[in-house]
Amino acid sequence: MSTARGGAARVREAPVRRCVEFFSSSQRIDGDLHLPDSGGGSWPALILCSGYQGLKDLQPARLARALVPRGYACLIFDYRSFGHSEGPAGRLVPQEQVEDVRAAISFLESTPEAEADRIGLVGWALGGGVVIAAAAGDERARAVVAVNAIGDGTRSTRFMHDDGSWQHLLERISADRRRRALEGSSELVDAFEIVRLDTVTKAYVDAELYKSPGFGSTVSLESAEMLLRFHPETVVDRVAPRPLLLIHGSDNALHSPDESEELYRRARDPKEIFRIAGHGHTEWMLDDHPTFLRFADAVGEFLDRSLTV
Repeated sequence: MSTARGGAARVREAPVRRCVEFFSSSQRIDGDLHLPDSGGGSWPALILCSGYQGLKDLQPARLARALVPRGYACLIFDYRSFGHSEGPAGRLVPQEQVEDVRAAISFLESTPEAEADRIGLVGWALGGGVVIAAAAGDERARAVVAVNAIGDGTRSTRFMHDDGSWQHLLERISADRRRRALEGSSELVDAFEIVRLDTVTKAYVDAELYKSPGFGSTVSLESAEMLLRFHPETVVDRVAPRPLLLIHGSDNALHSPDESEELYRRARDPKEIFRIAGHGHTEWMLDDHPTFLRFADAVGEFLDRSLTV
């Protein structure tokens, strides 16, 4: 190890970023490996996963900036079909993103700077459900943090819609299923016709996330159907005996706090839940926001405890 563990310890050298690639289901995945320094040591490693829209330069990069100084090697990547990774345009399938995470674990196992027996997963929003599902089927993940996660794709998507828009979405998905059977292709739609943003989240998305090239790309209706079929809460109990931390904004109007509450209810020990009082989904996700800084410390302290050999 190149630094002491714990929240009080901070790496003094400038962090290092290295462009990397690996393959998932034969598709090239574009990533960045952030290291605490260039000293040639090895570090406990984290895989930081994006939510809906799947771009590494969004919340994964922000989390890396907060966690690398604590002495972690952090891998961030674009899911297949996003950013510079390979894959059909518009394909946003959580079940396939789970496989991307598992491929990322295999990549870290072959990376000298990463300690293969100390790999943790951190997932944001939809990515929170993705890392839970990945860890449930892969014991190489030694700790899991899921932030504003979804536990059930149908329930969480329904929460975003009124009765009319929900029925319309279901009808479009049904029609698209027939189209795929007859024509072999799925209709591409505005990403936020599927995931409908609340007012507070939309303001943040418009101001911050559209700065990243490729954000807001279209998504296939087949992807919407696969999202509705995604149910990480049914496997969350299989994360144990590895520790699980769930974090959720108490006023989250995009992903209901009930998502993390149900995940916590179904999970087995060791498990923790941390509620961010008075905050929603994402308006506090800014590097210098006091709530983000407290959140990052809570995540770091959990990982320090959980990945200690």
